[in-house]
Amino acid sequence: MSKPRPVEFKPPPECPVFEPSWEEFRDPFAFINKIRPIAEKTGICKVRPPPDWQPPFACDVDRLHFVPRIQRLNELEAQTRVKLNFLDQIAKFWDLQGCALKIPHVERKILDLYVLNKLVADEGGFDIVCSDRRWTKIAIQMGFSPGKAVGSHLRGHYERILYPYNLFQSGANLLFPLTYCIYCIYCLVEPLLYVCVSAEKEVLIPVKQEPVEVKEAVIEAEKIKSRYKKFIPPLLPSPVDLVVCLVCSNGGDEDRLLLCDGCDDSYHTFCLIPPLNTVPKGDWRCPKCLAQECNKPHEAFGFEQAYRDYSLRAFGQMADAFKSDYFNMPVHMVPTELVEKEFWRLVGAIEEDVTVEYGADIASKEFGSGFPIPNGKFKVSAADEKYLQCGWNLNNLAMMNPSVLTHVTADICGMTLPWLYVGMCFSSFCWHIEDHWSYSINYLHWGEPKTWYGAPGFAAEQLEEVMRKLAPELFDSQPDLLHQLVTIMNPNTLMAHGVPIYRTNQCAGEFVITFPRAYHSGFNQGFNFAEAVNFCTVDWMPLGRQCVDHYRLLHRYNVFSHDEMVCNMASKAESLNVVLASAVYKDFVAMIHEEQEMRDKVKKMVRCEAKYDNLQDDERQCSKCRTTCYLSAVTCPCSPGVLVCLHHISDLCSCPVSQYTLNYRYTLDELFPMMSAVQQRAELYDEWASRVSQTLEAKLEKKKGLPVFRALLSESESKQFPDNDLLRRLRLVTQDAEKCSSVAQQLLNGKRQTRFRCDSVRSRSHLTVEELRSFVRQLYNLCCSLPQAPLLKDLLNRIEDFQQHSEKVLADKVPSVGEIQDLLEVSLDFDVELPELPRLRERLEQARWLEAVQEAASRPTNLSLETMRRLIDQGVGLSPHPSVEKAMACLQEQLTMAEHWEEKASGLLRARPPHSIQTLSAAVEKASGIPAFLPSCLLLKDIISRAQEWLQEAQELQELGCIPLVNALSDLVLRGQTIQVHLEPLEQLEALMEQVQEWRQSAAETFIHKDSSLTLVEVLCPRCEVGNVGSPKRKAKKGKLCPKSNKKKPRLNAHSDVEKILLETKDATSAMATLEQLRLTEMESFSKLRAANESKLLPTADCMDLRVCSCQKAPMGAMLQCELCRDAFHSVCVRDPSDAGETQPWLCPQCHPSEKPPLSRVLPLLEALQRLAVRLPEGDALQFLVKRTVDWQNRAQQISQVMFVPQAPCLTPEWNRTGHAHTVFYTEQRCIQLQGLSPDLEQLMVEGLLLQVSLPEVQTLYRVLLNRANRRHTDKCASPPHEKETAFSSQGTNLNQIILLSIDESRGRLFLNQEMSKKNHPRQNASSSPRSDSFHSDESEEEMATCPAETCQLPEGDEVNWVQCDGSCNQWFHQVCVGVTAEMAENEDYVCVTCTRNDTHSGE
Repeated sequence: MSKPRPVEFKPPPECPVFEPSWEEFRDPFAFINKIRPIAEKTGICKVRPPPDWQPPFACDVDRLHFVPRIQRLNELEAQTRVKLNFLDQIAKFWDLQGCALKIPHVERKILDLYVLNKLVADEGGFDIVCSDRRWTKIAIQMGFSPGKAVGSHLRGHYERILYPYNLFQSGANLLFPLTYCIYCIYCLVEPLLYVCVSAEKEVLIPVKQEPVEVKEAVIEAEKIKSRYKKFIPPLLPSPVDLVVCLVCSNGGDEDRLLLCDGCDDSYHTFCLIPPLNTVPKGDWRCPKCLAQECNKPHEAFGFEQAYRDYSLRAFGQMADAFKSDYFNMPVHMVPTELVEKEFWRLVGAIEEDVTVEYGADIASKEFGSGFPIPNGKFKVSAADEKYLQCGWNLNNLAMMNPSVLTHVTADICGMTLPWLYVGMCFSSFCWHIEDHWSYSINYLHWGEPKTWYGAPGFAAEQLEEVMRKLAPELFDSQPDLLHQLVTIMNPNTLMAHGVPIYRTNQCAGEFVITFPRAYHSGFNQGFNFAEAVNFCTVDWMPLGRQCVDHYRLLHRYNVFSHDEMVCNMASKAESLNVVLASAVYKDFVAMIHEEQEMRDKVKKMVRCEAKYDNLQDDERQCSKCRTTCYLSAVTCPCSPGVLVCLHHISDLCSCPVSQYTLNYRYTLDELFPMMSAVQQRAELYDEWASRVSQTLEAKLEKKKGLPVFRALLSESESKQFPDNDLLRRLRLVTQDAEKCSSVAQQLLNGKRQTRFRCDSVRSRSHLTVEELRSFVRQLYNLCCSLPQAPLLKDLLNRIEDFQQHSEKVLADKVPSVGEIQDLLEVSLDFDVELPELPRLRERLEQARWLEAVQEAASRPTNLSLETMRRLIDQGVGLSPHPSVEKAMACLQEQLTMAEHWEEKASGLLRARPPHSIQTLSAAVEKASGIPAFLPSCLLLKDIISRAQEWLQEAQELQELGCIPLVNALSDLVLRGQTIQVHLEPLEQLEALMEQVQEWRQSAAETFIHKDSSLTLVEVLCPRCEVGNVGSPKRKAKKGKLCPKSNKKKPRLNAHSDVEKILLETKDATSAMATLEQLRLTEMESFSKLRAANESKLLPTADCMDLRVCSCQKAPMGAMLQCELCRDAFHSVCVRDPSDAGETQPWLCPQCHPSEKPPLSRVLPLLEALQRLAVRLPEGDALQFLVKRTVDWQNRAQQISQVMFVPQAPCLTPEWNRTGHAHTVFYTEQRCIQLQGLSPDLEQLMVEGLLLQVSLPEVQTLYRVLLNRANRRHTDKCASPPHEKETAFSSQGTNLNQIILLSIDESRGRLFLNQEMSKKNHPRQNASSSPRSDSFHSDESEEEMATCPAETCQLPEGDEVNWVQCDGSCNQWFHQVCVGVTAEMAENEDYVCVTCTRNDTHSGE
């Protein structure tokens, strides 16, 4: 099968269908004139008669015999026929060469050779397509899918089938394109050889040279041979030698020598263009014979007549059997849509050859009409006699008075006499217009429907142009193809090119009318019987003359002479009605003007003039254009019976024009009186018609009053003008004006007789506004002017203003109540049914509710859920309105969303674990668009704001260049824990705080004594104040001010102040500076304390007044002296039983607040601190302690290298080692004698003892200084004064380790570098007297600066009262924190809770 059409047939739009009433149906010409403005826009229309109009079928079914036409459906369509003609040419070309054409298949589809040939030609020809490799492009254009090597197959088929044919068409296969020389045989042979070789290489040979006939070439060759035979003995030629190739003049290769079956010429197969590979088996024609056969002109296409004569009954049986067999169902069950689609599919299918028969153009005069006629063979009943004279009887319609064809003298079968049509399924009538562009009317008596397609008259030239464009080959051979009724084209194709096409299905008992120059075609759905005839109305007259001129251009015969018909009507001017006389006059003027012009032109060229004889139409046709020469013609004596019209005088013959004769029927003097008679008859009507036309077409203020219309009607009645379109329009306008005038007057008078009824057939008391508006519009649309129109217009304007104002108010979302009240008062003045009134009353209630909603919405902060619920309950009772419904919907939606988000926000707040800030922010962002008061959402928004601030702080804390302080970090963590949002940095910060706490715990375990009340900062930082043990036992401590403090420079009086300042410092450098200041204060304080205690312990006369120890009692018994503060202590008060040696200097509990771990245990803490990347006051204190330790070690090393131990005077220790009789106390351990000790060494020793780190250098320095006094005492000052011996060299000990410390100011990190000495000297343990170990006691001012109470209230002010515990701890407490008044503190002992608990446990 061939490729199906890509688009299924789509039916065009339907044409108008009219169903006239009996009154309208009574006069066919009046009805056709009435519908003409509508129907002529589609070209065709359908008319359904009244149901009771059913004429009898008067044709004798058995008597009617006809020979139908044969129609092959695939030959009807123009484009399909072009393809078929092309295939016939190809088949004929190959058949004449002894080859049968077999159309190949490609992709299982029949190859369309016509499309392939056309595409190759459009691309430039075979050679260009091959050289540019365009075969794939051509395959795609033909609908084949790319990528399957279809292009190579197409090339092979083209080269095998079409290429030889195209060579033949171009003349390249003519075998003698050159003029040969007669002097040398080589001149004949070589070009022929070149032709043969070129043909074998498939190279096109130029043929635009003088052709030489084959026989002449043979003769030239024979002449050449005869000349050479003069030198050769003559031989009798054999019959075989006479058979030579006309191309190469060689008789060799007899097995490849072909003999033409047409002219008996012989050719080698390899000498042909293109060469043949084998000898054809059938008949073969040489190129010359082939050209003669193929170049014969095509016969005009037409339908063949069938070989069988059918009766109507036999044709019907055949038609029903065909349709039933084709669709395989009963004929009455086949849908018309299916038949339509199948018809157009068959028309476009080349390979499907479906043949049908059509009984068309059967003369009713010979076989009888389907309508009854007077004196006919069909006996009409009395009830059907009305159909004999009915205007819709097609035997009467064409010859009725309104039809101008009544003035044609001859009976024209098909035009004035009906034609009969007997159709079967698929039988068709092709695109055509009626002869002389006349009207046509077709009535389907019975049978299955007939499908029609039509184009309006204004699109006729467009349709012709499209068909010429799509099938130019057909119009080249038949210019008047569309007048032959043998060509059809798919309506979808025409519509695709912009031609308007309409369709209809004509059923039995229906008329189809075609209008002038309207192309129409169609087909029959099955067996049916139709009858058609032409007619022409007055409006056709200009088109009829235009059609004659068109026929002259096409050289087409005229069915009748238009000029003759006009002259016949002019000769009967008195009997013509004035309308027809007016049209005839206009046509006559155009005719006589052209005739006069042409005669004047011809008279100047010819000498003879003569009058016509009474010739028949076929005997007076122009031999050039086939038009009927009625008024005049030109003849020549050399050609009797031949004549031409005045337009083609040059085409008559070759004789001189002066010998021609001008023949005419009427002289101009005879024509002018005829024109004057028609003019005189038409002038009365023309003048009246002119006034009527001006009156009817008047606009605005130029309109006439009703009396003018009545006068024109009276004039037409008095002068008996015929009832035509103009008169009918005037009568109708006048009647409408009179009715409107009467109704308008009644409305103005208040007598509103209602002309309208409700559905319940109950009269309404008022007109509606639309009825009033329609009536006013009708008044102003009238062709006449009525005085009541402006008054009604003013009333309507006021009502419309009210309606517009009402609509504007009703359209407002929240109209004011005052506006609605004003409108309701204005409406009382209109006695018209106003639909706005109930709406305004309803809107008033709605407006009040909308105002309440709007007021609530304007304050979203106060719009609670309860308020929205209350408004919704109120709105439910209102009448439905878009604004109310919209507000209700918005309010309901707002309430739903508010409840949803309130519940969702509450759920988000309760969620554990909490959601991320992104989730909460997205929820808040969505909920923020709800204009309502949502407590949970607001709380959630506040939480998110806090979370964002927290994240911003966390980010800023991380982005800063310095290390964050622990208090800021702790505060950030605490605030983050209170925020109910999942904060990703919080976990990291919490982990960091845990590390900080772990570090603090580790540092506390390293430095702080067990059960010590001191904090880590207090232990690590230098002491702000040094306690005065000589102060009274119980005294008030007022504020934090020192009487000797400098008011201009702030002084650090307590460790809390130190910690606060450390937390306020921006970087580690500031912290180090603060601690350095504190260190200097500490050194100064201890220097003073040591001096005071040393002076206090000097021997005096009254030793009993001396108060020492933490008990503040007089010295008694064995005493211990602190190496740091130099105060004396009772051994029983401070003695630690675990201390059994004197390897270390003894320090009192106040001077020994910490464990003093070795430096090796401190450095890991410092490294762990650096890894924390958090600034702690304890960390700053630890860094300063390590730095201070390293600095001390460096100073100690420097002193050991550059300084000498000065010689001290020989002092005896009798002052502290006297007998019991002379003193009340003595010291158990040895102390360093300060007498003779340099300040630097003393300061070095003091600072070494103040370090909270245990260093071997401190012990070494202590032993050196301690043993120095013993040696001096033993040697009696024997050493020379100039002997240089350092303190450390006397012991044989060097500082074996130097720890270098550098602080990165930018990062606050501590780097420790340890440099070990090359030689490791073993430590020398020196025995010392036993001494008491340190005891946990808090007597210093540093301790008193902090209240150890568990619930310290941190009192502030200029004076703060303190009280000291009388128990074992001796700590100072705020009086207000422990509930002690000033009187109780003076008169009673106070024991803290801790001491009370300890005493209880010890007692147990």
